[in-house]
Amino acid sequence: MNDSGVRAVDVAVVGAGQAGLSAAHHLRRAGYEPDRDFVVLDHAPRPGGAWQFRWPTLTYGRVHGLHELPGLPLAGAREDLPSAEVIGDYFAVYEHTFDLRVHRPVDVRAVREGPDGRLLVETTEGTWSVRALINATGTWDRPFWPRYPGQESFRGRQLHTAGYRGPEDFAGERVIVVGGGTSAVQNLMEIAEVAAGTTWVTRRPPVFRDGPFDEDRGRAAVALVEERVRSGLPPQSVVSVTGLPMTEAMRRAREQGVLVRRPMFERITPEGALWADGGTVAADTILWATGFRAAIDHLAPLRLREPGGGIRMSGTRTLRDPRVHLVGYGPSASTIGANRAGRAAVREIRDLLAGAEPGAPAPAQVSSGFLEVSGSAR
Repeated sequence: MNDSGVRAVDVAVVGAGQAGLSAAHHLRRAGYEPDRDFVVLDHAPRPGGAWQFRWPTLTYGRVHGLHELPGLPLAGAREDLPSAEVIGDYFAVYEHTFDLRVHRPVDVRAVREGPDGRLLVETTEGTWSVRALINATGTWDRPFWPRYPGQESFRGRQLHTAGYRGPEDFAGERVIVVGGGTSAVQNLMEIAEVAAGTTWVTRRPPVFRDGPFDEDRGRAAVALVEERVRSGLPPQSVVSVTGLPMTEAMRRAREQGVLVRRPMFERITPEGALWADGGTVAADTILWATGFRAAIDHLAPLRLREPGGGIRMSGTRTLRDPRVHLVGYGPSASTIGANRAGRAAVREIRDLLAGAEPGAPAPAQVSSGFLEVSGSAR
């Protein structure tokens, strides 16, 4: 710590979800010491990343495509327990096993240019001076609420899926579920069991996918996301590149008339929603399962965004600032992608700190577990 109270380390990792813990693990393996050479900052109250905030009815057995963190298998987990509990405990054990010394709860307010080519990371526990930054803040903290005419006039309740705690809150209600992602479908099927009635509304017709999400499909999905990121556009939602995986439960729900999609309404009324053809639906609650955006507002002082609203990257490295790496963003927004991104970011940061020119990223690799679509409508 210098005279101004600023603490100095080589690398700051912001976020301790899958991507942040993977990056911290690879820093550890590369010989960096926590709190001496790098620091991990996490704003959540406990281990578990965004998983700790998932609704209790999302059990571990219903999670699709979770990939284990590097170096520590997740074995023997009970599938009937909430995923928040199972994965939260797993992350806690992981942090302890590798002595990652995560600082929490710590909010990162801004990252700015500092003296001597360093970055200043301003937080609720003070300021850190770093030579490189690995940002792993995910999307959970930025739920997306679309705006529609008449929205403020609705007399019922409006809720985002980020605040969904289970179907019991909707017992006996008439519910409109808005969104075409996995979260929307999971929430809708649960709510339909207890609600007086449900209506499913999406902007585009949903695309259901049969069969496994194999390597060829994974590579195609990665390519679509990478193309947008290279063009300086924000990443699209997971389901836009993967489709909805059709399950037996979804087939039954479709046969029962639950998964019958209506196009977007034209406006919201005090009693519900109105369509362009004059049709109406009365509702007590509108559940916005409309996804999330990247939680990167704290990076705004670095001016990383392109005119299209996204951040252009080479691998995990931002093109506007080679000191800044984004993991769990764009092509690495998955559990297996986050693991690989953490390793790739550390490899490039080691070169940067050694004075080497940033290198080209390794070709993307995928497997059948490429995209985690377990209840987060991103």
